[in-house]
Amino acid sequence: MLIEFSVSNFRSFRARQTLSMVAAPRLRKKNNLFQPDVVGEKFPPLLKVAAIYGANASGKSSLLKAIEILSRICNRKPSVQDDPLPVSPFRFDSALRNEPSRFEVHFIQQKRRYSYELALTASKIVEERFVAFVKGKTELLFHRFQKDGREEYLFGSFLEGGSELHDTWRKLTSSQTLFVMQAVANSNEELTQLRIPFSWLSEGTLVVASGMESIASLAQRLVLDMPSFGDDAAALLRDVDVPISEIKVKAIDSGDQAGTIPIDSDRVSKSLPAVLRRGLKVKTTLTHQTTLGSAEFDFSEESDGTKNIFCFAFPWLVLRNQTAMSHKILIVDELDSSLHPKVVEALIKRHLDDEAPTQLIFTTHDTHLMDTKLLRRDQFFLTERDATGATQLRSIHDFEGRESEDIEKRYYEGRYRGLPMLRKTQK
Repeated sequence: MLIEFSVSNFRSFRARQTLSMVAAPRLRKKNNLFQPDVVGEKFPPLLKVAAIYGANASGKSSLLKAIEILSRICNRKPSVQDDPLPVSPFRFDSALRNEPSRFEVHFIQQKRRYSYELALTASKIVEERFVAFVKGKTELLFHRFQKDGREEYLFGSFLEGGSELHDTWRKLTSSQTLFVMQAVANSNEELTQLRIPFSWLSEGTLVVASGMESIASLAQRLVLDMPSFGDDAAALLRDVDVPISEIKVKAIDSGDQAGTIPIDSDRVSKSLPAVLRRGLKVKTTLTHQTTLGSAEFDFSEESDGTKNIFCFAFPWLVLRNQTAMSHKILIVDELDSSLHPKVVEALIKRHLDDEAPTQLIFTTHDTHLMDTKLLRRDQFFLTERDATGATQLRSIHDFEGRESEDIEKRYYEGRYRGLPMLRKTQK
């Protein structure tokens, strides 16, 4: 479960900005929250959903990419070549161009709270710090940092394994490799102090950052391996007024290209069974049911909206089926793409009504959600670029106002800022 995420000196983020999923006190709609179970701590409720608004190029997508960075680096394969790490500093400040991008995440995994900090440039990892909270007390696991041009390590007395094993992990860690990843890869299953939180860092989020079509191949191949997923996806489509009675996926000969899409092997390899990792091509048909009868349509013939809802079913249903994946946070860029506002509302309501302790974070321009009274004030966030070109991230709850106020109206009045500044054309 995500508590909060902070980023600085990354793309449009200059100074430290924080997305907090900690619920504000004294607001209604308790169904929008869940109470985390943390051993030895009385922790405040967390938000199930966060909606991020802002003008184009204000930093919404950069925030999601920053969250994705941790998962990407945790799953980065060691290489003999010094391939650039996937970070880019804030470019408008010359003093920051050679400084590291910084990320910090606070989260809960298996009833324990953790804090992980990472600083890196395109050429190397500069700092890495992992902390566990034991009955509310801070316990350092390890701290990797630079001192006088050299890499140094500080191991906490709480960290299991012993000094010899810690030194082995350190020697195996290159300048572009996470120490925590090497420690987990080179320890037995009984050593869990790093393994448990690392599983959240590497697999705890599913980011859809380039449209729902980016996971279309995964969704279709999951139906091939788990026909019940096709039934669930069809039911979800019917719930939002798309009359699909059946979804069928079959493997076809490689020579038959009709209705196929290329497999995303990197994403499939870690998430789906071996039968889907062989590069098989698939053909997907959706059966539409009307009063005149039924007809089958190839997936490529469907509207963008139907495709997006079907693809949304993949991560949403997977979140609820922990036997298929261990993702607990779904992050979607432009959730409203090609979807009617009422459909977006229905999808979010479905997530809020679900009892599973999962979280949905998404960007959108659909202000209809502000008018539905579906979400609380503290679930709306705004991005805005200041005069230096840097992104500022704020919650609407940071602004004065009543819980019952018309959020959409006040947003368009500029009370919360975050609107595009449009110049009038001269005649």
